[in-house]
Amino acid sequence: MKLIPQDIDGLYEVQLTRHSDSRGAFARTFCAEVFAQAGLPTNWAQMNMSQTIGEGTLRGLHFQRAPMAEAKLIRATQGRVFDLALDLREGSPTFGQSRAITLCAEAGNAIYIPEGCAHGFQTLTETATLHYCHTAPYAPELEGGVRATDPELGIDWPLPIALMSERDQHLPALLDVRPL
Repeated sequence: MKLIPQDIDGLYEVQLTRHSDSRGAFARTFCAEVFAQAGLPTNWAQMNMSQTIGEGTLRGLHFQRAPMAEAKLIRATQGRVFDLALDLREGSPTFGQSRAITLCAEAGNAIYIPEGCAHGFQTLTETATLHYCHTAPYAPELEGGVRATDPELGIDWPLPIALMSERDQHLPALLDVRPL
């Protein structure tokens, strides 16, 4: 397993080291020691999965505010997605900037998103299933978001947007969101 730092502080791509033979393959998907050495959390409070139908479907950009701010570790278990983190941390030199990693079930890679970042993704296959690890339980009263289509974000989604929830379409623009 390798943690590949991205150019937003605390954001990593997690790449697997596969061991294969005639029976198939094995890869470690999480290692507390590797995460601790990088200064990342090793305790997950909640794990979830989402299945998204329809190539080009867009979900996000979502976050939780303190005291339930959460870091996330996200991996595709089926299909491929363009997975994106948006830095919303007050005082961060990359505030308002986003970075994306294509998550692919076959590659087994993951994205680690630190607290203070919003998360969203677009499906690149007809069906995509994601597995999420969260450092804090879901708290609906502390949930927020940024409209993924806000032109100020400059996000170049790889496909035309085929489907987006009514709720996500009406999330506020970046300029209307208080930093985290």
